[in-house]
Amino acid sequence: MKIYTKTGDEGKTSLFRGKRVSKDAKIIESLGCLDELNSALGVSISYIKLDEINLILTGVQRDLFTIGFVLPSLEEQVRTSSRLKRRTSFVEKCIDKYSAKVSKLSNFILPGGSVPSSSLHLTRSVCRRCERNIVSFSKEEKVSGSIIMYLNRLSDLLFTLARYVNKMENTKEFIWSKRDEF
Repeated sequence: MKIYTKTGDEGKTSLFRGKRVSKDAKIIESLGCLDELNSALGVSISYIKLDEINLILTGVQRDLFTIGFVLPSLEEQVRTSSRLKRRTSFVEKCIDKYSAKVSKLSNFILPGGSVPSSSLHLTRSVCRRCERNIVSFSKEEKVSGSIIMYLNRLSDLLFTLARYVNKMENTKEFIWSKRDEF
């Protein structure tokens, strides 16, 4: 099978079920954001040398593929909602587990530190954009709340893991405080 089909040469593409839509449709933008988030996760995984973290993030990649598959179909969203809620609970448990392993936050921290941690911070920002994009899409089409909830928790997980990776690599976090204003 060839990778190119030439069917998108005039600005249209097909959804999984065969429906043709413009490449600038909100659903395509949402699917593109999920794809970008998944790719950013792949970059982060390539930098991280902690198998336990990479296993979690690989599971997240699988979740994002599932979300991308079901997003165009409310029927599929409903069918997979309970599984996504279980995955959201898993993400919350991971947040709790790794939050307990880093210092308590009393100030904002600047994104950065080690390369793996910085990559997770960037991936967190991509996740937030993806969440905003899907919320915007949900104003046009019905989107299961479990999808938005999952993405919201995922960005928290990515933040937490960025902090944990910095700790594991003995890399200092830089604090931002109100005193740093102009």
